[in-house]
Amino acid sequence: MLLQKLCEYSQRLDDLAPFGYNKTNIRWLINLDAQGNCLGFITTSSGKKNDRGKVFFTPSVMKSVNIKASLLVGNGEYVLGIARDPEKAREKPKYANDVSKRHKAFKEQVQDCATTTQNPLVQAVLHFLRFSDLQTLPLPPDFNPDMNLSFQVDGTLPIDLSEIRSYWARLQGGEQSLDSEAASSQCLACGTFCIPTERFPIKFRVIGGGQSSGMTLVSANASAFESYGLKASLIAPVCRDCAENSAKAYNALLEKEDSRLNIGPLVYLFWTRRETGFNIASLFSQPQPEQVKELLRSATRGRLYDALDAEAFYATALSASGARVVVRDWLEITVGEVKDHLARWFILQRIVDWDGSDSSPYGLFTLTRSLIPQKGDMQRDMPPNVPRVLLKVALQGGPLPAWIMFQSIKRNRAEQKRPDRPDQIAIWRRRWSIRAALIKMVLLSQQSNLQEDAMVQMDEGNLHPAYLCGRLLAVLEQVQFLAVSPKATLIDRFYGTASTAPASVFPRLLRGAQAHLGKLRKERFGAYVNLQTRLEAVMGSLSSFPMVLTLEEQGWFSLGYYHQRAWDRSQAKARKEAGKVVAENDAITEEKD
Repeated sequence: MLLQKLCEYSQRLDDLAPFGYNKTNIRWLINLDAQGNCLGFITTSSGKKNDRGKVFFTPSVMKSVNIKASLLVGNGEYVLGIARDPEKAREKPKYANDVSKRHKAFKEQVQDCATTTQNPLVQAVLHFLRFSDLQTLPLPPDFNPDMNLSFQVDGTLPIDLSEIRSYWARLQGGEQSLDSEAASSQCLACGTFCIPTERFPIKFRVIGGGQSSGMTLVSANASAFESYGLKASLIAPVCRDCAENSAKAYNALLEKEDSRLNIGPLVYLFWTRRETGFNIASLFSQPQPEQVKELLRSATRGRLYDALDAEAFYATALSASGARVVVRDWLEITVGEVKDHLARWFILQRIVDWDGSDSSPYGLFTLTRSLIPQKGDMQRDMPPNVPRVLLKVALQGGPLPAWIMFQSIKRNRAEQKRPDRPDQIAIWRRRWSIRAALIKMVLLSQQSNLQEDAMVQMDEGNLHPAYLCGRLLAVLEQVQFLAVSPKATLIDRFYGTASTAPASVFPRLLRGAQAHLGKLRKERFGAYVNLQTRLEAVMGSLSSFPMVLTLEEQGWFSLGYYHQRAWDRSQAKARKEAGKVVAENDAITEEKD
């Protein structure tokens, strides 16, 4: 299915390379006259460091460890016989011999083209290769044999000629040498009976951790991967046209920012059957508030029928395994359904920021990054399947699994201690806010009746014991902070126990709070009254402390704690903005940075 849809997408490409051609960077053009005399080198580089030159459509071959020359384009070893590693060529005769073989294969390919087509421009190139002393050829000062070269003859690039393109297409289409049984295979993409390609003619662009020389989607290089004696790409028969077009479509999708999303070791590709103007990648990478608001408004009022909403939408998750592209997930749905699910997705994650203000929508990378250590590595430390599951729920709807909440709660416990440096405090607060959104998403996604404003901010009507315990811990933290301003708060010492076994720790915390309240009553009576009122409001709805909290209840605890802290900060902020004296008459909830 994936190959079929990629082939369909390739027909939409305005810059689809001719058959047997692919996009290639060419650093230099060897400028020849009509007789094949060298007039110098033409650089296509912008001058920037490591610039490999301008991109051209060039004849393509699927290279491996074997020597295989392309037509009229290649690196310095193929085109000029200049070793990429001169020192190695001097010390290892085998490597020097391989360089000579590559150059010989290149000349033979040019000679075959010149003989078959009788094209004068190709004959000029052949004359240059035969009769020029390539060892004394004046090279550009910045010449690098790792980079590609091609030819310009009398102002024209031979690789651009339709005659040369037709020659290369015929040559590539006739390379199969299979028996009659293999020749009757049915292509998995187009369904026609064909001679399947033994290897995909164009390499797939590299994704994170993949082989740097290029990758392939279908391949078997060991007997364990082979089926019915079929090797290489023959294990999944695909005709050469479909193999080439699917690779070109994949590479094109990977080039475009609006169809690609990278999260750690995974890359996601998105596209539609026809052009719809719907840029979903930006909604996942860097969602803008206005863009999300328009999506929510559209879903709330109900969209009028739009023919584009009925178009098919495709998404796939890919990763690398050596030289192979691994398909982790595949989705086929309509654009209209995706928009509805995305609107739900942003409703699920909506929550107040750490200071009680409206938060901005979170992208997929931001949500995923909050679950690993602050200085951790996305590829090494990311919990398996997190981005894939988040994306799947965003596109298809349904509930988020409870283990996402477990990862959030576990990271909250690991980062419960507030850092000392102001720049780290801001990051620490934001990460807590993001994980609170994740916990809310899990809890809310499991409810059938979704309300847009549910769990966004502190809910005094929520009498869930775990939620009340979380709120209570936040109030007790503030009592301690205002009374003694300790370096190690009760959150640093008791958050883990309070969030799992409240009955074992809250009686002790309440006893300790009495001394702190007594001090506040003498020194800051307004703050004392305010905090005492908050304690009574929470305790009045809490008949007893639960002995043990389940995973779901731990999620409610985390939300209660976060909501109460955000509400406290918003109240203090509002009083300060109103010009009221907070220091003596209210509980200051803003920590000193």
